[in-house]
Amino acid sequence: MTFLDGFLVACFLFFIGSVLGWCIEVLFRRFCTAKKWINPGFLTGPYLPLYGFGVAGLFAISRIPIETGMPWLNAVLTILIMGVAMTLIEYIAGLIFIKGMKIKLWDYSDRWGNIQGIICPLFSLFWLLVSVFFYFVIDEPVIAAVTWFVHHIEFAFVVGMFFGVFFVDLGHSLHISVRIKNFATEHGIIVHYEKLKESVRERKEARKEKASFVFPLKSLSELKGELSERLEKFSSKKKGKDAPQKAESADPPQE
Repeated sequence: MTFLDGFLVACFLFFIGSVLGWCIEVLFRRFCTAKKWINPGFLTGPYLPLYGFGVAGLFAISRIPIETGMPWLNAVLTILIMGVAMTLIEYIAGLIFIKGMKIKLWDYSDRWGNIQGIICPLFSLFWLLVSVFFYFVIDEPVIAAVTWFVHHIEFAFVVGMFFGVFFVDLGHSLHISVRIKNFATEHGIIVHYEKLKESVRERKEARKEKASFVFPLKSLSELKGELSERLEKFSSKKKGKDAPQKAESADPPQE
């Protein structure tokens, strides 16, 4: 496989993983957690880059030759590497947004053994189970899909269209995120992105307005008003806490 083929395959896997990951998250939130139809993630379109990087990473790891002389041990080591890689991808993505954008896309702070609320043993176990499923069930279909793609390179046009829309969406979402970052930096807080979107949704429903599934934060003026409102509520809650408790926390407050 040439470098160009490898690059196109990586783009193809990112495309497939991002879209399927978004579908999984939408269904998971609808039937398991929020019990509502929620557009998950940082972007507005039907894709989650975390899953795209994950699928591309799992595919790359599954191609690493591990020879111990015992097939079962080869499988165990490969799956363990996959699970660690997925947890690492999740941690890096979460850290980039918290440190760089002052935004928390997900929060495991209430989970046992969590690290900075970004990763925790429970979800690392989930990633390990995903790795097991990928290794024993999904790997061969993915190989078949990649083989088909390499032999039908004209489909690269579709993948290219996906990335065109993706980068436009990325620019739009970064514009909103910069506004959130500026507000968060000014007030010394970290904004919980999902709670912010849910707050906007509830406010619109209270006013008998239709909440947008695709663009929950489409109005910048509305965004600023919502952030200010949430900050005021957060400050009121903090006033009710004891001073020694405030001093104990070294992390930035989260609205």
